Amino acid sequence: MAEGGAVRAEADRVPAARTGCWAPGTEILWRYRENAGARFHIARPVTVVRDDDELLAVWLAPGTECVKPVLADGTPVHVEPLESRYTKPRTVQLDHWFGTGVLKLARPGEPWSVWLFWEPGWQFKNWYVNLESPLVRWDGGVDSEDHFLDISVHPDRSWHWRDEDEFAQAQLDGLMDSSAAEQVRKAGRSAVEVIRAWGPPFSDGWQHWRPDPSWVVPSLPEDWDRTPARVST
Repeated sequence: MAEGGAVRAEADRVPAARTGCWAPGTEILWRYRENAGARFHIARPVTVVRDDDELLAVWLAPGTECVKPVLADGTPVHVEPLESRYTKPRTVQLDHWFGTGVLKLARPGEPWSVWLFWEPGWQFKNWYVNLESPLVRWDGGVDSEDHFLDISVHPDRSWHWRDEDEFAQAQLDGLMDSSAAEQVRKAGRSAVEVIRAWGPPFSDGWQHWRPDPSWVVPSLPEDWDRTPARVST
């Protein structure tokens, strides 16, 4: 994923202690803010698989209605040449998650989440480390901002960096200064250490997980972009 920047404090955010966990089957929103801005430009309804002091796991079901960023003229972001991808005006549009579903895993306070992808027929494809701000919890879901740089991890435990060109372009376009970029690199190196040691969640067997067949595809709420009054980390 290549949208987002660094989470910024806002006057309307009131720090709050974590008061509880979502039960499995609860429907929440997983959102990302735009780069160098306060608006949400990605919103995905997901179903909670697990939520405790060690891990939040959610399921993004195939066909889920989502919000995604596009250029103001409707051009898909990934089609625009990299040199102008982050400088042209944008808007958002509704779409549906295509292909197979995605299992997303995030540890509290960690500057990345790990996504699991499958081919049709539940043939495991790969893990995807999405470098991002630690998730911020609110009553209806979690918020973050993407940091451009990512890592693909394959079933044979090999790995490689992804989107390094977008990471570099974001810095050239002023969406991330050198200090923030170094923090992202530092987070990436930490993630690589976990991969090389084959620590959790890679060692936890999540590739064998399957969603509860009774779960329905969550609906996108009309107020998907609402600003929560109270948040916690």
